[in-house]
Amino acid sequence: MNDSAPSTRLRLFGTGVRPCPYLHDRPSQFDFIDPRLTPDPRLYNELLAQGFRRGGEHIYRTACPGCNACQSLRIPVTAFSPRRRHRRCRRDNANVYLNNVGFRYRDEHYALYLRYVQARHPNGGMDDADPDLYWQYLTAGWCRSEFLELREDKQLLGVAVTDDTEGALSAVYTFYEPELEHRGLGTLAILLQIEEARRRAREWLYLGYWIKGTAKMDYKSGFHPHERLTPLGWERFD
Repeated sequence: MNDSAPSTRLRLFGTGVRPCPYLHDRPSQFDFIDPRLTPDPRLYNELLAQGFRRGGEHIYRTACPGCNACQSLRIPVTAFSPRRRHRRCRRDNANVYLNNVGFRYRDEHYALYLRYVQARHPNGGMDDADPDLYWQYLTAGWCRSEFLELREDKQLLGVAVTDDTEGALSAVYTFYEPELEHRGLGTLAILLQIEEARRRAREWLYLGYWIKGTAKMDYKSGFHPHERLTPLGWERFD
């Protein structure tokens, strides 16, 4: 399946070549949209369909020389069919609900973020981020971003930073209580985002990049059906 190219003429800026953080024997490089461009929801939706992602205020996609291992992955939310492990995850977390607090900073979120990255990604460059850097990393003033809380009673278990476009939700970043990893909160966040996308009549949930054989990304391909952006266009995997 091919999606149409963006209707707006885009100027791209390439980064330098660096070692890939996932495939250590390969180089990595990115193309960034001109930062002077302010996308509207329609254009942002088109860019997602072309494999772009948002990081802070910037929109980028991989442009690695000689490598196309990174594939954008999206879930057609109306066709999604939960597997046994997904149903078990929902059942084990039956009292967890999604609470949309919109687009605003909260100390409680920041403290949870630090606990998460310090446990999951130590020495990754963001494990000692101050509140300003944390906010810049997750948000953009030009798009409709929302902080979707995962709560059980009054306890904050996780936060799924999610962008809402004209036709899709995009899972930007999810962080959760690292001591509760056994409850599958990352999987639960995706299941709740799928439900939220359906409720809003959005067509897709974008999960970002997927690399075959990379343990940290394997969970993304466990949601079926899903589509991956290959050199031939979007291909469906049931």
